[in-house]
Amino acid sequence: MVRMSKQLGQASSAGTEPAGSEKAAMKSVHDKNSPLKMVRRRRSGGLSFAPVATTASGRVATLSDADAKVIAHVLATEPDYIDNELFRKPTAEQQIYDDAPAVRKPDASWYSPVMDDLGLKRMPKTSDQVILTAAEERVLFLQYNYARHRLGELRAEVLASAAQTPTPGQAADILRWWRTSRELREQIAETNLALVLAMAKRTRMSEVDFADLVSEGNMALLRAVDKFDCARGFKFSTYACRAILKAFSRQGMKLTKYRQRFPTDFDPKLERSNYVETKREEFVKDAASEVKRIVVENSAGLSDIERTVIEHRFHLETEEGERPMTLEQVGQIIGVTKERVRQIQNKALAKIRLELETSYLYGPSEEDGESEPAAGDGDPGSSRIAAALFN
Repeated sequence: MVRMSKQLGQASSAGTEPAGSEKAAMKSVHDKNSPLKMVRRRRSGGLSFAPVATTASGRVATLSDADAKVIAHVLATEPDYIDNELFRKPTAEQQIYDDAPAVRKPDASWYSPVMDDLGLKRMPKTSDQVILTAAEERVLFLQYNYARHRLGELRAEVLASAAQTPTPGQAADILRWWRTSRELREQIAETNLALVLAMAKRTRMSEVDFADLVSEGNMALLRAVDKFDCARGFKFSTYACRAILKAFSRQGMKLTKYRQRFPTDFDPKLERSNYVETKREEFVKDAASEVKRIVVENSAGLSDIERTVIEHRFHLETEEGERPMTLEQVGQIIGVTKERVRQIQNKALAKIRLELETSYLYGPSEEDGESEPAAGDGDPGSSRIAAALFN
């Protein structure tokens, strides 16, 4: 009985073993391709092992966090490069890098376009500006695009593997080609920095700050480096100038639309109030009739000469449209100099002002009552007198 029960137990365990192994396999596949696992693999650069790389001497060196992030970025980003038929040849790397002539590197220490605005001094140029020929540009762009092409091939190899994780050798190659592409990109951009500065100075926009214009031009230059195809036979400056000008135009249109929606700049029309000027003009018009009454009735006690000067200087008794007399013309009528006429006029205006303050500004007394406005109140002559009194 015991032997039979053991045999039955072994048979039952043997019968259930395939189902258990199939379930474990399905679970491992599910865990491997789960969204959480894919996100963790992307963040860690797809390195399921300890991040290491083999150096030239054969030693094993641990990758830094920055290198792991670079590998993660390369594996998670679709490769973007300008293809060339030379890349598919077996000796492409040798022809593009080893057999290519050396190209001088630029010195960009002088490039400080906003130093003048900050009051700082620019560093002098230590060497002549590097101007690339068409052949030299072709060499640099072929090397730059081939480095990005190799990154795309390495990414495809890693994702096509069963583990979808780079080996130490693949990780080292990815870092090497990524650094090569960055260095070539910076070299091309620094060589053409003067192009951005020249275009920014030639395309001044009143609504765009110069520093923002240069910054937008630098970004357009980097985008032009990524998109330029040297196989078409054109110079890079021809393509880059157009791209920079289009970037300037887009920046100007964007800022114009923003300022139309949010007008936060200083506007004198909005900041300055004309309330005081408006009230003063209304007061002068209201006081003109009272001034006319004071002069006609001689409530201020003006002498005959003072009344004559006031009437001729401000044209109280003349028709509308005639111009007032000058000091010299009034002086010829009464036989005095124009300086004496000015003195007589100021003395008469002081008397009129005193009477106006007493009778109009502070109001008439109850015994006097309100006086009737004089005929012809509000005429140009009385308005000119009222304006002279309150200047």
